Amino acid sequence: MLFLRALLSFLLLPGLVAFMVPAWIAWLVRGRVLHLVGVPPFAAGVALLLWCVREFSVAGKGTLAPWDPPRRLVVVGLYRYMRNPMYVGVLTLVLGWSIAAGSSRLAWYCAALAVGFHLRVILYEEPRLAELFGEETARYRAAVPRWLPRFWNHR
Repeated sequence: MLFLRALLSFLLLPGLVAFMVPAWIAWLVRGRVLHLVGVPPFAAGVALLLWCVREFSVAGKGTLAPWDPPRRLVVVGLYRYMRNPMYVGVLTLVLGWSIAAGSSRLAWYCAALAVGFHLRVILYEEPRLAELFGEETARYRAAVPRWLPRFWNHR
């Protein structure tokens, strides 16, 4: 059952934001040649995203959806190095779309997503995690950076 909930939340949230909307924007600039240099960031973004969805399911016993969040604070896998690797994965994926399509519209969309993600994290997610997980969240925030991965001095 958890797998189906995770799959549904993946299809509804990053499926829309990272796949459907960019595909629609890329369609608006159809006729352009796709640049293969966009494939590596696209693939890396997909890999990051899928890894994070797995961690939310396995370690957190929940999904990425706000209506079905993890029951435990996820601090393993990529979350040992940065607090928001799922958002970084989506941004990397959309950046890959932008490069592949040669689309400034997709680049602006990626920038708007970055601002939106940052505001969501600082205004909603971090206070909510502190409320739910208390001191564990405080220790985690002190040890792990929000956006840029730190591969040394991690927990």
